[in-house]
Amino acid sequence: MKALKIATFNLNGIRSRLPALLAWLDRERPDVVCLQELKAADKAFPRGALESAGYGCLYQGQPSWNGVAILARDSEPLEIRRGLPGMEQDEQARYLEAAVQGIVVGCLYLPNGNPQPGPKFDYKLRWFDRLIEHAHHLQQSEHPVVLAGDYNVIPTDLDVYDTRSWLKDALLQPESRSRYQRLLEQGWVDAVRHLHPDTQVYTFWDYFRNHWARNCGLRIDHLLLNSALAPYLQRVGVDAWVRNEPKASDHAPVWIELAARKQS
Repeated sequence: MKALKIATFNLNGIRSRLPALLAWLDRERPDVVCLQELKAADKAFPRGALESAGYGCLYQGQPSWNGVAILARDSEPLEIRRGLPGMEQDEQARYLEAAVQGIVVGCLYLPNGNPQPGPKFDYKLRWFDRLIEHAHHLQQSEHPVVLAGDYNVIPTDLDVYDTRSWLKDALLQPESRSRYQRLLEQGWVDAVRHLHPDTQVYTFWDYFRNHWARNCGLRIDHLLLNSALAPYLQRVGVDAWVRNEPKASDHAPVWIELAARKQS
Protein backbone atom coordinates (compact mmCIF):
# COMPACT_ATOMS: atom_id res chain seq x y z
CA MET A 1 0.00 0.00 0.00
CA LYS A 2 1.38 3.37 -1.00
CA ALA A 3 0.89 6.57 1.00
CA LEU A 4 -2.73 7.60 0.57
CA LYS A 5 -5.07 10.49 1.20
CA ILE A 6 -8.63 9.28 1.81
CA ALA A 7 -11.59 11.63 2.13
CA THR A 8 -15.30 11.50 2.82
CA PHE A 9 -17.74 14.14 1.58
CA ASN A 10 -21.53 14.39 1.85
CA LEU A 11 -22.36 16.36 -1.30
CA ASN A 12 -26.06 16.94 -0.66
CA GLY A 13 -26.75 16.51 -4.40
CA ILE A 14 -24.08 15.63 -6.95
CA ARG A 15 -25.73 17.30 -9.93
CA SER A 16 -25.93 20.75 -8.35
CA ARG A 17 -22.54 20.39 -6.59
CA LEU A 18 -20.54 18.88 -9.45
CA PRO A 19 -18.57 22.08 -10.19
CA ALA A 20 -17.69 22.38 -6.50
CA LEU A 21 -16.73 18.69 -6.36
CA LEU A 22 -14.46 18.99 -9.38
CA ALA A 23 -12.83 22.15 -8.01
CA TRP A 24 -12.15 20.43 -4.70
CA LEU A 25 -10.72 17.32 -6.40
CA ASP A 26 -8.44 19.49 -8.53
CA ARG A 27 -7.18 21.51 -5.57
CA GLU A 28 -6.84 18.82 -2.88
CA ARG A 29 -6.20 15.70 -5.04
CA PRO A 30 -7.33 12.98 -2.63
CA ASP A 31 -6.48 9.44 -3.71
CA VAL A 32 -9.75 7.89 -2.54
CA VAL A 33 -13.07 9.64 -1.98
CA CYS A 34 -16.28 8.39 -0.38
CA LEU A 35 -19.31 10.42 -1.44
CA GLN A 36 -22.75 10.42 0.18
CA GLU A 37 -26.19 11.81 -0.56
CA LEU A 38 -25.82 11.80 -4.33
CA LYS A 39 -29.56 12.35 -4.82
CA ALA A 40 -29.30 10.98 -8.35
CA ALA A 41 -30.12 7.76 -10.16
CA ASP A 42 -27.25 5.78 -11.68
CA LYS A 43 -28.03 7.08 -15.16
CA ALA A 44 -27.62 10.67 -13.89
CA PHE A 45 -24.25 10.05 -12.22
CA PRO A 46 -21.59 12.26 -13.90
CA ARG A 47 -19.12 9.45 -14.54
CA GLY A 48 -17.65 11.06 -17.64
CA ALA A 49 -16.79 14.31 -15.88
CA LEU A 50 -15.16 12.49 -12.98
CA GLU A 51 -13.19 10.17 -15.25
CA SER A 52 -11.96 13.21 -17.16
CA ALA A 53 -10.75 14.56 -13.82
CA GLY A 54 -8.73 11.35 -13.34
CA TYR A 55 -11.03 9.36 -11.07
CA GLY A 56 -12.40 5.87 -11.49
CA CYS A 57 -15.94 5.56 -10.15
CA LEU A 58 -18.12 3.06 -8.37
CA TYR A 59 -21.59 4.23 -7.40
CA GLN A 60 -25.00 3.19 -6.17
CA GLY A 61 -27.54 5.87 -6.95
CA GLN A 62 -31.13 6.50 -6.00
CA PRO A 63 -33.47 9.11 -7.49
CA SER A 64 -33.87 12.21 -5.29
CA TRP A 65 -32.49 10.64 -2.10
CA ASN A 66 -29.46 8.92 -0.59
CA GLY A 67 -26.81 7.40 -2.89
CA VAL A 68 -23.14 6.60 -2.28
CA ALA A 69 -20.02 6.47 -4.43
CA ILE A 70 -16.32 5.60 -4.18
CA LEU A 71 -13.80 7.45 -6.36
CA ALA A 72 -10.17 6.43 -6.91
CA ARG A 73 -7.55 8.66 -8.50
CA ASP A 74 -5.83 7.02 -11.48
CA SER A 75 -7.36 3.63 -10.68
CA GLU A 76 -10.64 1.72 -10.60
CA PRO A 77 -12.38 0.69 -7.37
CA LEU A 78 -13.05 -3.05 -7.32
CA GLU A 79 -16.55 -3.68 -5.99
CA ILE A 80 -16.92 -6.00 -3.01
CA ARG A 81 -20.54 -5.45 -2.00
CA ARG A 82 -23.57 -3.20 -2.27
CA GLY A 83 -25.69 -2.87 0.84
CA LEU A 84 -25.16 -4.43 4.24
CA PRO A 85 -25.55 -8.15 4.90
CA GLY A 86 -29.05 -8.88 6.11
CA MET A 87 -30.53 -5.83 4.37
CA GLU A 88 -30.67 -7.18 0.84
CA GLN A 89 -34.27 -6.03 0.45
CA ASP A 90 -33.48 -2.47 1.52
CA GLU A 91 -34.20 -0.10 -1.36
CA GLN A 92 -32.19 2.77 0.10
CA ALA A 93 -28.69 3.21 -1.37
CA ARG A 94 -26.55 3.64 1.72
CA TYR A 95 -23.54 1.32 1.69
CA LEU A 96 -20.88 0.52 -0.89
CA GLU A 97 -17.67 -1.44 -0.32
CA ALA A 98 -14.67 -1.76 -2.61
CA ALA A 99 -10.98 -2.65 -2.74
CA VAL A 100 -8.91 0.42 -3.59
CA GLN A 101 -5.11 0.66 -3.57
CA GLY A 102 -4.74 -2.32 -1.23
CA ILE A 103 -7.39 -1.13 1.23
CA VAL A 104 -10.98 -2.21 1.83
CA VAL A 105 -13.07 0.96 1.71
CA GLY A 106 -16.59 1.02 3.13
CA CYS A 107 -18.56 4.12 2.13
CA LEU A 108 -21.69 4.65 4.22
CA TYR A 109 -24.57 7.06 4.61
CA LEU A 110 -26.23 6.13 7.88
CA PRO A 111 -29.93 7.05 8.17
CA ASN A 112 -30.72 10.38 9.78
CA GLY A 113 -33.54 8.98 11.91
CA ASN A 114 -35.66 12.11 12.33
CA PRO A 115 -38.28 12.59 13.52
CA GLN A 116 -37.79 10.49 16.60
CA PRO A 117 -39.33 8.49 18.06
CA GLY A 118 -40.93 6.85 15.07
CA PRO A 119 -40.32 4.50 12.12
CA LYS A 120 -37.44 6.54 10.72
CA PHE A 121 -35.56 6.31 14.02
CA ASP A 122 -36.33 2.60 14.26
CA TYR A 123 -34.87 2.16 10.76
CA LYS A 124 -31.77 4.13 11.77
CA LEU A 125 -31.13 1.84 14.74
CA ARG A 126 -31.82 -1.30 12.71
CA TRP A 127 -29.40 -0.15 10.01
CA PHE A 128 -26.81 0.77 12.64
CA ASP A 129 -27.07 -2.71 14.18
CA ARG A 130 -26.41 -4.30 10.78
CA LEU A 131 -23.41 -2.05 10.30
CA ILE A 132 -22.03 -3.09 13.69
CA GLU A 133 -22.39 -6.76 12.76
CA HIS A 134 -20.64 -6.29 9.43
CA ALA A 135 -17.95 -4.07 10.96
CA HIS A 136 -17.10 -6.85 13.42
CA HIS A 137 -16.23 -9.18 10.52
CA LEU A 138 -14.20 -6.45 8.81
CA GLN A 139 -12.32 -5.74 12.04
CA GLN A 140 -11.44 -9.41 12.39
CA SER A 141 -10.05 -9.66 8.85
CA GLU A 142 -6.37 -9.25 8.10
CA HIS A 143 -7.09 -6.58 5.51
CA PRO A 144 -6.67 -2.86 6.23
CA VAL A 145 -10.15 -1.34 6.32
CA VAL A 146 -11.60 2.17 6.54
CA LEU A 147 -15.30 2.84 7.14
CA ALA A 148 -15.88 6.40 5.94
CA GLY A 149 -19.00 8.46 5.60
CA ASP A 150 -21.82 10.43 7.14
CA TYR A 151 -22.72 8.52 10.29
CA ASN A 152 -25.47 10.95 11.33
CA VAL A 153 -24.38 10.65 14.95
CA ILE A 154 -22.76 13.21 17.25
CA PRO A 155 -20.46 10.96 19.32
CA THR A 156 -19.85 13.27 22.31
CA ASP A 157 -20.72 16.73 23.58
CA LEU A 158 -17.35 17.93 22.24
CA ASP A 159 -18.70 17.26 18.74
CA VAL A 160 -21.54 19.80 18.85
CA TYR A 161 -21.59 23.56 19.33
CA ASP A 162 -24.50 23.39 21.82
CA THR A 163 -26.16 20.20 23.05
CA ARG A 164 -29.32 22.03 24.15
CA SER A 165 -30.29 22.75 20.56
CA TRP A 166 -30.03 19.07 19.59
CA LEU A 167 -31.42 17.22 22.60
CA LYS A 168 -34.48 15.94 20.71
CA ASP A 169 -32.61 15.19 17.50
CA ALA A 170 -31.92 11.60 16.40
CA LEU A 171 -28.21 12.42 15.99
CA LEU A 172 -27.80 13.04 19.71
CA GLN A 173 -29.95 10.30 21.18
CA PRO A 174 -28.38 7.83 23.63
CA GLU A 175 -29.32 4.93 21.33
CA SER A 176 -27.36 6.50 18.45
CA ARG A 177 -24.35 7.37 20.58
CA SER A 178 -24.20 3.97 22.25
CA ARG A 179 -24.10 2.22 18.89
CA TYR A 180 -21.23 4.40 17.72
CA GLN A 181 -19.43 3.54 20.94
CA ARG A 182 -20.02 -0.16 20.25
CA LEU A 183 -18.16 0.27 16.97
CA LEU A 184 -15.19 1.84 18.76
CA GLU A 185 -15.20 -0.96 21.32
CA GLN A 186 -14.61 -3.43 18.46
CA GLY A 187 -11.22 -1.75 17.99
CA TRP A 188 -12.09 0.87 15.36
CA VAL A 189 -10.11 4.10 15.60
CA ASP A 190 -11.95 7.39 15.07
CA ALA A 191 -9.23 9.13 13.04
CA VAL A 192 -10.11 12.74 13.86
CA ARG A 193 -10.61 12.16 17.56
CA HIS A 194 -7.52 9.93 17.77
CA LEU A 195 -5.20 12.70 16.56
CA HIS A 196 -7.18 15.58 18.10
CA PRO A 197 -8.60 14.20 21.35
CA ASP A 198 -9.51 17.55 22.90
CA THR A 199 -10.15 19.79 19.89
CA GLN A 200 -13.60 20.89 18.77
CA VAL A 201 -13.73 19.80 15.11
CA TYR A 202 -16.81 20.30 12.95
CA THR A 203 -17.73 18.73 9.60
CA PHE A 204 -21.31 20.00 9.20
CA TRP A 205 -22.95 23.42 9.50
CA ASP A 206 -26.64 23.55 8.59
CA TYR A 207 -28.19 26.29 6.50
CA PHE A 208 -30.24 27.81 9.31
CA ARG A 209 -29.66 30.69 11.73
CA ASN A 210 -26.36 31.72 10.14
CA HIS A 211 -24.66 28.65 11.60
CA TRP A 212 -21.75 28.60 9.16
CA ALA A 213 -20.77 32.22 9.80
CA ARG A 214 -21.11 31.67 13.55
CA ASN A 215 -19.22 28.35 13.41
CA CYS A 216 -22.11 26.51 15.03
CA GLY A 217 -21.30 23.06 13.73
CA LEU A 218 -21.40 19.33 14.34
CA ARG A 219 -18.97 16.48 13.77
CA ILE A 220 -20.98 13.72 12.11
CA ASP A 221 -18.69 12.66 9.23
CA HIS A 222 -16.22 10.06 10.44
CA LEU A 223 -13.41 7.84 9.18
CA LEU A 224 -12.94 4.71 11.28
CA LEU A 225 -9.81 2.59 10.82
CA ASN A 226 -9.48 -1.05 11.81
CA SER A 227 -6.53 -2.41 13.74
CA ALA A 228 -4.61 -3.33 10.58
CA LEU A 229 -4.80 0.21 9.19
CA ALA A 230 -4.74 2.50 12.24
CA PRO A 231 -0.95 2.33 12.80
CA TYR A 232 -0.42 4.08 9.44
CA LEU A 233 -2.54 7.13 10.29
CA GLN A 234 -0.46 10.32 10.04
CA ARG A 235 -2.69 13.35 9.55
CA VAL A 236 -6.35 14.34 9.49
CA GLY A 237 -8.15 17.47 8.43
CA VAL A 238 -11.37 19.15 7.33
CA ASP A 239 -11.46 21.20 4.12
CA ALA A 240 -13.74 23.79 5.66
CA TRP A 241 -13.06 26.23 2.79
CA VAL A 242 -15.44 24.14 0.67
CA ARG A 243 -18.34 25.03 2.99
CA ASN A 244 -17.74 28.72 2.25
CA GLU A 245 -18.05 28.36 -1.53
CA PRO A 246 -21.20 29.48 -3.42
CA LYS A 247 -24.06 26.93 -3.31
CA ALA A 248 -22.04 24.76 -0.93
CA SER A 249 -23.12 21.53 0.68
CA ASP A 250 -23.86 21.79 4.39
CA HIS A 251 -20.98 19.32 4.92
CA ALA A 252 -17.24 19.80 4.33
CA PRO A 253 -14.83 17.08 3.19
CA VAL A 254 -12.93 15.25 5.93
CA TRP A 255 -9.66 13.52 5.08
CA ILE A 256 -6.88 11.37 6.46
CA GLU A 257 -3.33 10.74 5.28
CA LEU A 258 -1.81 7.29 5.63
CA ALA A 259 1.84 6.32 5.53
CA ALA A 260 3.07 3.80 2.99
CA ARG A 261 2.75 0.17 4.03
CA LYS A 262 4.91 -2.71 2.84
CA GLN A 263 3.02 -5.50 1.12
CA SER A 264 3.06 -8.72 3.11
